[in-house]
Amino acid sequence: MTIAIDHTGRNALVTGAGAGIGREIARWLARAGAAVAVNDLLSGRAEAVVAEIIDEGGRAVALPADCRDDEAVDALVDATVDQLGGLDLAVNNVGMLPPGRRPRPFVEYGGDDWRDIVEQNLVQAALCGRAEAAVMAGAGGGSILFVTSGETTRPAAYNAAYAAAKAAVNHLVTTMAVELGPEEIRVNAIAPGTTLTETVAAAFTEERMAALVAATPLRRMVEHDELARLAVFLCSDLARCITGQFLLADAGAFLSRSRPANNEGLTVSLKGAHAR
Repeated sequence: MTIAIDHTGRNALVTGAGAGIGREIARWLARAGAAVAVNDLLSGRAEAVVAEIIDEGGRAVALPADCRDDEAVDALVDATVDQLGGLDLAVNNVGMLPPGRRPRPFVEYGGDDWRDIVEQNLVQAALCGRAEAAVMAGAGGGSILFVTSGETTRPAAYNAAYAAAKAAVNHLVTTMAVELGPEEIRVNAIAPGTTLTETVAAAFTEERMAALVAATPLRRMVEHDELARLAVFLCSDLARCITGQFLLADAGAFLSRSRPANNEGLTVSLKGAHAR
């Protein structure tokens, strides 16, 4: 007997879907039969992913928007409903270190760093979840999925703000699941380990890659299409009893690493730090 995941007839929104993990999630949801609204800050990237989906026989529309903006998020969800005919599945993938922000020792993070990173990761996630839930609650329910980070499972040296914001999203997931469960809305999160996206492949040296691989029990990095298939499953009826959960997908890295290998060599100096 073959068990297939079928999202035919469902409408999905994927934020941050212009590249990397979000792109693969959008493509795999379309392969499973869903019509997909592809969101990205850059219209050209969203349109390129839509073209890929259409070439594979799927249905998709490009909806560029800045998910940090309240009105833009509400308009994005409204446009999804208008153009696709509804919203059944939402995957909130936006979230990263904003341009100009880099990993650094905790004592070097200023107020602007914290506010910018928290807005980019926690605030935008909450705004998207609110708008999506409002639509789903009036239409019989649905599934909302957040992409967080494996950095939330261990001390995140030199990434304190990013990891704290993502950990807050994990907690938000549990609260949303409790509040929205009666509306038949499931809310979950997946937490990737270091994933072999195009950006990572371009930025990491062979030595850095080898160090990361050596630190995982499975001796491998996570592939973005693996995360996409996990997202397709969690949004499906096969997972209809799962809500409020945080699923770590990191090849087992959390079992053996407490300090990220990619920041080895950085040192923390209290000299010149100011208490505020």
